Amino acid sequence: MAKAHSDLLKEIQSGRFIFTGELEPRKTIDITDVLTEARTLKDYVVACNVTDNPGSHTSISSLVASYLVQEKTGMEVIYQLRCSDRNRIALTSDLLGAAALGIRNVLALTGDHTLLGDMPNAKPVFDMDSTNLIGMIRRMVDEGRDLEGNEILGPRPQFNIGAAANPNADPIEPEILKIIRKIESGVDFIQTQVCFDIQKALDFLRMFKAFNIPVLIGIFPMKSYGTAQYFANYVPGVSVPGELLEKFKKVKESPNPKEEKQAMYDALNLEFLVPFIKELMNSGICAGCHIMSVHYTELIPKLLKEVGAITPEPLKVAPLTKS
Repeated sequence: MAKAHSDLLKEIQSGRFIFTGELEPRKTIDITDVLTEARTLKDYVVACNVTDNPGSHTSISSLVASYLVQEKTGMEVIYQLRCSDRNRIALTSDLLGAAALGIRNVLALTGDHTLLGDMPNAKPVFDMDSTNLIGMIRRMVDEGRDLEGNEILGPRPQFNIGAAANPNADPIEPEILKIIRKIESGVDFIQTQVCFDIQKALDFLRMFKAFNIPVLIGIFPMKSYGTAQYFANYVPGVSVPGELLEKFKKVKESPNPKEEKQAMYDALNLEFLVPFIKELMNSGICAGCHIMSVHYTELIPKLLKEVGAITPEPLKVAPLTKS
């Protein structure tokens, strides 16, 4: 069993089905909205990812945002760190900074190519990929040394390391090989991309049961038809069920007022996600769900109540440890 440096891994190792959330800072120095969402989610999720330039669209530093979220709200964070913008020197430097600031979870990502973002003329780095980054962090934590074997002065960084995975990959075999490499490099937990297909999710979980690595399946409550349509058309490797998309379209085209439409969207999300999550909870092979409900945090208390995770008092998470 991996050593738990974070409250997140302690909660996972307790055997309870857990939930994590996601926060997405934007291109601004004002993260008031992010802090507000973190405070809203604090009683319902164990930790929140803080994204790092998702889709290669420039935003405030994930390291800075992660620290401010943890410091000002008490929400434990999962600091996303991607390789597309940084070489190994910068990655090591950022990780040392994160450790000094009390961050205990890192999600190691390769990252999207810069051509996909809002600064397509930026030179991509990709000195390493996520698997190499996992190995580098593992060495920092276990040996107190950097990638080249140089000693880190003073205390070792204390991180639990996460990796991303895609249950929707087709063919799935190359994805399986990538995940096995990440496991061999020393990952502590896995968060998957969004999955709308319960059978794919369960098949994926069964494939990795033997490795005894906790897996959090990604789910995505969709706030509107526009969000659902964008996800269906522009997010690679994820397929929104056609029947669900059609239901969202009917809500959009209905003459109902905006407030009533949102209530209808809420109901559709609950109708789809509640049985999905309950099946994961009953499977005995899923550690939890990663809920990517950016700017739709109001649905999470309703969702967790419906699946029986809160009744009626919110989930109480242990205070952050400063180990």
